[in-house]
Formats: sequence, structure tokens, C-alpha cells
Amino acid sequence: MIAIGRKNYLHVGSDAGGHTAAVMYTLLGTAKLNGINPQRYLRHVLERIAEHPINRIDELLPWAVAAKWEDDASAKDMPLAA
Repeated sequence: MIAIGRKNYLHVGSDAGGHTAAVMYTLLGTAKLNGINPQRYLRHVLERIAEHPINRIDELLPWAVAAKWEDDASAKDMPLAA
């Protein structure tokens, strides 16, 4: 994959562009490692980030989102208390 990537990454245009691409690949790769769909994760973050408090930005990291989605899925499976 690295050998293929070398030519494909020439389009980033600058060191800053390369850094941004590396950050994006890292976030999306981490989403995959946490068992969540990278496209769904990215949509989730982009829909929330504008109004999300900066001091709680860690809540938008892939492992935090994966844990929240797991909790939400378990809550749906639990019967309501009578």
C-alpha cells in the first residue's frame, strides 16, 4: 500500500496538505480499528463539531463514539422497566 500511495499522495500539494491527509487517514483508520464504519463516523463528527464544546473534543474521537454507539445499541435491546 505504501508503494502505491507514494504517487497518489503527490496531489496533496504541500507539507501542510500532507499532514492533513495523514490526520484524516489516522482518524478513519482508528474508526475501522474500533469496529465502526469510517463514513458513518465522519458524518457523525462533521454534523456535531461546529457546536461541540472545545474542552470536550475527546468525546468525538473514534473510541468514544464507538463506546457511545455500543451503549445506545444496548439500551435499545433492554426492556423498559415496568
